[in-house]
Amino acid sequence: MTAEREITAPVDLCLPDGRLDPAAVGWTRRPLHRSNLRGWGRAKRWEYWGIVTPSHIVGLVVSSLDYAGTHGVYVLDRSTGREVSEDAVTPLARGVRMPERSGAGTASARGGGVAVELVQHPAGTTIRAVAPGVGLRAEVPLPDGHESLGVVVPWSRRRFQYTVKDLGRPVRGLLTLGSRQVPIGGPGCFAVLDHGRGKWPYAVTWNWAAGCGPGRAVQLGGRWTDGTGSTENALFVDGRLHKIGDELAWTYDRTDWLRPWRITGPRVEAEFHPFHERAARTALGVVAHETHQCFGHFTGRARADDGTWVELDGLTGWAEEARNRW
Repeated sequence: MTAEREITAPVDLCLPDGRLDPAAVGWTRRPLHRSNLRGWGRAKRWEYWGIVTPSHIVGLVVSSLDYAGTHGVYVLDRSTGREVSEDAVTPLARGVRMPERSGAGTASARGGGVAVELVQHPAGTTIRAVAPGVGLRAEVPLPDGHESLGVVVPWSRRRFQYTVKDLGRPVRGLLTLGSRQVPIGGPGCFAVLDHGRGKWPYAVTWNWAAGCGPGRAVQLGGRWTDGTGSTENALFVDGRLHKIGDELAWTYDRTDWLRPWRITGPRVEAEFHPFHERAARTALGVVAHETHQCFGHFTGRARADDGTWVELDGLTGWAEEARNRW
């Protein structure tokens, strides 16, 4: 178990020379870090929103990797398994906007027929996205008292990552697929944010799982945080964060991604049952990535801060493995 400290006041991620500020290392219940990154070449900035509805799953990404900007729109029709995936790359991240704070300012990117705009304001986030054959307009309100997990992961003073995982947000809007319009809203719909800012090592592998349902959510991570003294694991009950400081064991079959996954630790006994695999690969010389993101349902349980076990059965979301050389 790690010995992480809770940060309760605003803090800068970096010192004036661009190195990690030791005072920034810890976790938060709401975004308090200003990502004042400096330098070029290893800095990564991204915003990822995942939206789950009873009929569709939507993924939106805006990112700057310094040498390139990548943005994309993904839609899965849960009834047919049909995917729509449109991605674009802009050299040197031209036209990509990235605010320093999670929950404030606008993140956006445009190019290659794809445009994504995320307008963050105190009441929530307004999402607009357009791609060939796809349109999305959505509002993601921020409920009073809603908590998210912010964590700084320190590999070293020069390599570090700040992440915000915000789960179980309500969402309403309209998804357009060709001539078809799909309303979004109601108790079976939720949104998840992955906000990332940092300076990464060249080669990294990570696991991430997120599951949501009425009144409950679970956020689990692994591999990339091992040995750093930080974890990105948490249980949410009625919007309240219960931080889990244990490193977890992930068991899954890399030859058959649709077999059940197991994620376990002293406070987590979770099993994930996929119903669809999304695979993405890129190989451009020294730059490459391979991601297997599976969508499915959770079973099992996780333990709250008071020792009570909370059932995870019926939570919907995803589990993934990503391998990057970047």
